[in-house]
Amino acid sequence: MEKNVHDIVIVGAGLAGLRAAVTAAEISNKLDIAVISKHHPLRSHSVCAQGGTAAVMREKDSFDLHAFDTVKGADYLADQDAVEFFVRQAPKEIILTEHWGCPWSRTQEGKIDQRPFGGHSFPRACFAADMTGFHEMHAIYGKAITYGNVKFYDEWFATSLVVENNIAVGLTAIDMTAGGMHAFSAKAIIMATGGHERIYEFTTFSHTTTGDGMAMAYRAGAPLEDMEFVQFHPTGLVPSGVLITEGARGEGGYLINANGERFMKKYAPEKMELAPRDVVSRAEQTEILEGRGLEGPYGPYIALDLRHLGEEKINERLPLIRDVAIKLGGVDPVKEPIPIRPAAHYSMGGIKANIKSETSIAGLYAAGECSCISVHGANRLGTNSTAECLVFGAVAGEEAAKYALKNTLHEVPKEKLLAEEKRVFDGILGSEGSERVPAIRDEMRRIMNEKVWIYRKGDQLQAAMKEIRELKQRFKRIKVEDKGKFFNTGFLSALQLDFMLDLAEVTIASALPRAESRGAHSRVDYPKRDDQNWLKHTLAYCTKDGPRLEYVPVTITKWSPVARTY
Repeated sequence: MEKNVHDIVIVGAGLAGLRAAVTAAEISNKLDIAVISKHHPLRSHSVCAQGGTAAVMREKDSFDLHAFDTVKGADYLADQDAVEFFVRQAPKEIILTEHWGCPWSRTQEGKIDQRPFGGHSFPRACFAADMTGFHEMHAIYGKAITYGNVKFYDEWFATSLVVENNIAVGLTAIDMTAGGMHAFSAKAIIMATGGHERIYEFTTFSHTTTGDGMAMAYRAGAPLEDMEFVQFHPTGLVPSGVLITEGARGEGGYLINANGERFMKKYAPEKMELAPRDVVSRAEQTEILEGRGLEGPYGPYIALDLRHLGEEKINERLPLIRDVAIKLGGVDPVKEPIPIRPAAHYSMGGIKANIKSETSIAGLYAAGECSCISVHGANRLGTNSTAECLVFGAVAGEEAAKYALKNTLHEVPKEKLLAEEKRVFDGILGSEGSERVPAIRDEMRRIMNEKVWIYRKGDQLQAAMKEIRELKQRFKRIKVEDKGKFFNTGFLSALQLDFMLDLAEVTIASALPRAESRGAHSRVDYPKRDDQNWLKHTLAYCTKDGPRLEYVPVTITKWSPVARTY
């Protein structure tokens, strides 16, 4: 097995991973930095971010206001020290990306423009039309490739994290173009692999964003935090699930039911369509369940109406949305409403990390959606995710660089490398069972959609757990038809499904005991928030018998929990 040696290895080349690479490279040109990605960085899921990036940029706004909006939006489960740090750093990242070439939309006075977003009490979403992530990614990737000490491993698939004596010493990865397993030895490793919402059937997620980093860290001994909190975005395009940005509502779009009513007045009379995502998604789901959804060939849906905005404004502010609606939805939003319904969109949970992005494993850092620094708590506000990727990507890069400069390489145990090679090539690629990966994957997604969706119930969660564990047993009997090693997509799909089944199990295991409704976790059998018993974070540890749960307190600095109304 070939070995690649670097000071820092970053897994994932989205916003958080690229931002970490830039900061680490700037700290020292003596550091040897590797960025591993399943595909070219500019095809990372971060390019799909549309609506904006939150930051305090105006005198009438304030850090305390942004922090409070975030804590309230999080249903008081966010760690408030992390939130306060986050909101103060975000404006610096907007300025940096502007200097690196991000074409932020401008006001008539030439200032960076900002639009309203759900749950924010001030228009603080900096945006580049409706392609914010696309432009941020191009700016940061353009910056990253200027450094001579950053090496990109595009089209490589990381399979495991290697830990010795609770120190991250390396990882294993497959070169997809040749098919061989390689060992990576590093002083510091940053996980920046994104979320896991491909465990669901109807989702806004790219097909390659399968929670790999979460699963690798979990299997290596790092706890996953708050995995029961999955965000459902109110406006997934029917039937594809492709995201229709919240910016469409920020620009004044309406949500309409079958009776032509703007029904959000019943659920959030002050904020209406710009209530937080958990509130809006539950409202839409309630309208559909109570028979007020519009009927279409793909089932009941809600209408997103932009017609009153006019063609000129739609073309200026939402050009991608119009294009997507026409090509993938068959409707022109200038002339007719867009069919939408809630879609699995974001994981508030992830690898437990502190405000410095450090995990419980020395030398392992986590940033972006795969991490849980707990800025978002039980529900994330729109535009806080890209901001989090930038802020904590930079933090992870700095902390990993400082760690790498003062530590030496550790030997990666040969027996662990050989065991992983055997597991991957003999156990998965070489398996000769009767089960098929697509069938198990589709069944997993159906279970999660039907039983671990917006509204949850104890008996349904228990049934889902039983079924997911049965799928894990079936996975042991799979057969990958293509036994080749060169760009074997069937093989990679099997590896991704292996990760996703673990993450589906953790999501359900974390949701089952939480006997309350908080943020995105809405229990029909426990409809109220319970601060006395459940104002705490869930930690899930990997054992041979499944997830083992522990709990830790929420950090509260300024804002004690109160009733959450909009």
